[in-house]
Amino acid sequence: MAATSSFELTPNRYVGCNQPCFVIAEIGQNHCGSIDLAMRMIKLAAELNCDCVKFQKSYLNAKFTRSALQKPYSSPHSFGATYGEHKAALEFSEEQFVTLQKYAFNEGIAFTASAMDKKALEFLCKINVPFIKIGSGDCNNWPLLKQTAEKCNKPIVLSTGMQDFTVVKQAYELIAPLNHRLCVLHCVSSYPTPDNDVHLNVIKHYSNAFPSSVIGYSGHENGIEISLAAVAIGAKVLERHFTLDKRMKGTDQKCSLEPNEFKQLITSIRRIETAMGTQTKARRESEMECYRKLGKSIVTAKTIEKGTTLNDEHLDVKVSQPPGIEAQHLYTLIGRKTKNNLDKECPIQYSDLE
Repeated sequence: MAATSSFELTPNRYVGCNQPCFVIAEIGQNHCGSIDLAMRMIKLAAELNCDCVKFQKSYLNAKFTRSALQKPYSSPHSFGATYGEHKAALEFSEEQFVTLQKYAFNEGIAFTASAMDKKALEFLCKINVPFIKIGSGDCNNWPLLKQTAEKCNKPIVLSTGMQDFTVVKQAYELIAPLNHRLCVLHCVSSYPTPDNDVHLNVIKHYSNAFPSSVIGYSGHENGIEISLAAVAIGAKVLERHFTLDKRMKGTDQKCSLEPNEFKQLITSIRRIETAMGTQTKARRESEMECYRKLGKSIVTAKTIEKGTTLNDEHLDVKVSQPPGIEAQHLYTLIGRKTKNNLDKECPIQYSDLE
């Protein structure tokens, strides 16, 4: 059973059945802690016709244990000596979030964030983001999912990286009875994701398993081809990380798309959507020139006298000028009588038959 759901994800923008793919530019923490850089990225995403920019909101003491925050962090992508210092350097304050939200509104693009803990969820609801994103790391966080579904009264977009289907199904069964406006994203949380770990067919599985939800894809692979394939097989929401330069510091930069790639992604998505069309197979107007030139008709295989009862030996199929009866009707003419004399290779018209 294919997914048939649709709902309003952001003001006047619906997602799901018969709707264009909703494209999220995941800025995440690729802003490197700079609000000026974040604003530049929002502006560019709007110019590229992305539907939404997304950040991440955490309150570190609510998300991490003290020991996790105190752990030394010596990665080349580190912004601090400990993991806590690193994360703190990348975390915007509430005031900065509101500033970015207003800036996005003025640029004409939707703004939201992943709620990485309960306090972050409360803050995002308070500033009235259009929908709540739940990241893969919280797909099995039942208290957070329950609070989001019960108390926020907003659509939910759920990523499912690092989980198996049993957990994803449990998450769905927890959320769906409480909030029907749910989008489930197939996701693999490796950065970048190897092609053989993507498994786009999970999108089809989700569509069958969760027909009351909108299904999408959050990609971390290199390039845009796999994301385009995801749209072609039914992803109605697509999330990709966005960066100004993949060489910048940060663990997500390498698997992100630069502006020229995002532009190509969105242009290609809209082209694919146009090409997908409908399930109705018909002769198209653009084919008529070729059809008039090369379409085949039923013609006489030999000279036929008036009153002849037609059989296979009397008929052939060829390109003819002028055209005759279309080739697919050949067997319906067997047993019909001619009411005119017909020369060899004469295109047969219904007016030639009794």
